[in-house]
Amino acid sequence: MTHRTGGSDRHLRQPRDPRYAPRPEHLPGRGHYYLACSSFEYFPGVPVFRSQDLVHWEQIGNALDRTTQLDLPPSTPSSGGVYAPTLRHHDGRFHLVTSVVPHAGTMVVTSTDPAGPWSDPVWLPDVGIDPDLAWDADGTAWCTYAGIRQVRVDLATGAALEKPRKIWSGTPGAQWPEAPHLYEVDGTWYLLIAEGGTDAGHGISVARGPAPDGPFEPCPDNPILSHRSTDHPIQNTGHGDLVRAADGSWWMVFLGTRPRGGSPGWHVLGRETFVAPVTWVDGWPVVGEVDTRMRFGLPPQPVPVPPARDDFDGVDLRSCWISVRARPAHAWSLKDRPGWLTLHAQDGSLDDPSVSFVGRRQQHHSCRVRALVDASEGHGGLAVRLDDQHHYEVEAGGGEIGVRARIGALEHWRSARPVPDGPVVLRIETQPSGPSPDHPRQEPDVVRLGYETPTGQFVVIDELDGRYLSTQVAGGFTGRVIGMYAISGTVRFDWLAYEPNGDASL
Repeated sequence: MTHRTGGSDRHLRQPRDPRYAPRPEHLPGRGHYYLACSSFEYFPGVPVFRSQDLVHWEQIGNALDRTTQLDLPPSTPSSGGVYAPTLRHHDGRFHLVTSVVPHAGTMVVTSTDPAGPWSDPVWLPDVGIDPDLAWDADGTAWCTYAGIRQVRVDLATGAALEKPRKIWSGTPGAQWPEAPHLYEVDGTWYLLIAEGGTDAGHGISVARGPAPDGPFEPCPDNPILSHRSTDHPIQNTGHGDLVRAADGSWWMVFLGTRPRGGSPGWHVLGRETFVAPVTWVDGWPVVGEVDTRMRFGLPPQPVPVPPARDDFDGVDLRSCWISVRARPAHAWSLKDRPGWLTLHAQDGSLDDPSVSFVGRRQQHHSCRVRALVDASEGHGGLAVRLDDQHHYEVEAGGGEIGVRARIGALEHWRSARPVPDGPVVLRIETQPSGPSPDHPRQEPDVVRLGYETPTGQFVVIDELDGRYLSTQVAGGFTGRVIGMYAISGTVRFDWLAYEPNGDASL
């Protein structure tokens, strides 16, 4: 069971990405759990999901959906932007605290309904990244953040009520103590943190103390979760959060990756969110089996499966659609040609920070994406994007279709092919490459790009190695996003269909 940051799927599946895994916040008496995820350089920010069983999730909105809340300038780097949302419910309101890197700092927004609308932000100038919120019996808000520092804050004004202090260093010798979460359980305060960095050394450790500010004693069995030096299919596990379900059971959500291919293993979907059961032994949380098939949990409560095809017939875009850094009103429209998404070009290519782009996160290792595109007034098409310098696209315009690949400083253009006048169906498919001990450099997947003939035949213009659209090659924190773009003139899209190929759990 996985979840990546943005889009929606019935098996808690969205990439995530994301880097951070906030706690699914349970609202007592209503039987619902809510989950917020990082969105990095994409707008709108912080997708919010709802579930009744911690397995089946549906996206109900985005917490930061207005420029008064989130204004990412073109200088925002890929894998910059919105980090580490933590979602909490206190005194009748939901509180979401997150950071905007590297420009703005840390903010809190609130709402009585997690579907929104959310308030404009209150900024916390004395708080660093990976912020957490907890309240003591007196109602004082304690904010703990990366480096495992802590400060009491006035959430109405954002002002610190004291000087921030370091409260725990984590495991001696472990790098990057971060992502703290603080809980009071039966009179004892528990401090959960991530350690070891977000790659192969990632892990989760815990300490406990008599008060929100400690002193804290570490668990003798730390790290309580890490898959380092194992052959488990889920790696880089860390950045966890705890939730107590309505039936009294405990669970942990945490980040991990599913690398594919040969050495060193490439993951292309970003850091996903997983869940595992938790029991308590001698006053410490013990994490149970990490099962990708989610064969345990609360009584199942399935949610409606989003349609594979979006015909752009609504008055606004669905909440799963995201854009790079911003989505200015002049760059897109659902009204210019009703029933079509119209994109007006802003910058010259997908290399540029303000490209006109509307996409959704790749949710499966194997998928097929198709769109009916009218590029008679410009150039654009379908793209698989990891960041500004790593993307593949199939592009129509000027009566031709071609494939472009950007890999760092290198650019590859496959010679264009003429196509008949009128709209054309562009198509991208990803297929995982099976692991083979005879090929240590086996790619994680292949990406096929091309178009369909009027009879539906897939004409593959190019087949590209998927490792170059992976975190191990490009760096950063996010996974792929697949979507529509325009780089000159006006390009229109009648529909887009995203479908998993084969087993939807892959």
